[in-house]
Amino acid sequence: MESQMTCNVSEMWSSRMPEGLELEISHHPLTMKHVANLIIATQRFKGIISESVLGTEFRDEHLLSIMLESIVEERNVFGCEATPPTDEDMITRTREYDCTVEDEEKRSLVRVNNSLVLHAVMLQGGTDLKQVKLNMSMYLHPAPSVEGRTVALGIKGTQYYLTCRKDGTQPTLHLETITKDSLASIDPNSDMVRFLFYKQISGVNVSTLMSVAHPNWYISTAEADNMPVEMCQESTSRYRAFTFSAIKEETPTA
Repeated sequence: MESQMTCNVSEMWSSRMPEGLELEISHHPLTMKHVANLIIATQRFKGIISESVLGTEFRDEHLLSIMLESIVEERNVFGCEATPPTDEDMITRTREYDCTVEDEEKRSLVRVNNSLVLHAVMLQGGTDLKQVKLNMSMYLHPAPSVEGRTVALGIKGTQYYLTCRKDGTQPTLHLETITKDSLASIDPNSDMVRFLFYKQISGVNVSTLMSVAHPNWYISTAEADNMPVEMCQESTSRYRAFTFSAIKEETPTA
């Protein structure tokens, strides 16, 4: 039960406090903050004796000013450590399959002179260029996105994977070397998301590929033939839709 005690300052502190001032103290469960405030306020009251007598001009706002100057802030500081991501927090590969891909103009993706840049080329008989076959890895995202199915795109038979990272002012498309095991699970907050794309279905076997690391940037091909495959935004005139065809496994002959 809360109890209150009122003391007449004229009896207890008659030699120190101006006449007519009463101090009312409410008894609550004390904290170190309350004790410190009370001690500091008392010390400041003691200092008043060296000043001129305030008399009837000492008002409530004077007392409030003294108390506010004596406030002690009480703060609780808690230490925290970053919690490493669990398996449930990771983007995890579930399956993969091999496929070929063509853009809207039926052009195939090729590597010219084994460079680290893909071109979209209309292949014809007798050409020395070889169509790139992709290994598409499908992933399960811990927070399923409406953007599409999360995938990684590697060149079949190599350790090259398509990535989207920002070089300069805008995202660009690259081929980077990495082992397949390194992409088995990916932290969604890490730089490794540059290997991931959202496969957004727009028709029968037709999809767009948007960067996970850089939303609204898509893998695209130019209007002209034999030009590099690059990233673009939706508002440009480049081709963003691709047709994917699964490669059937050859049955070994007896």
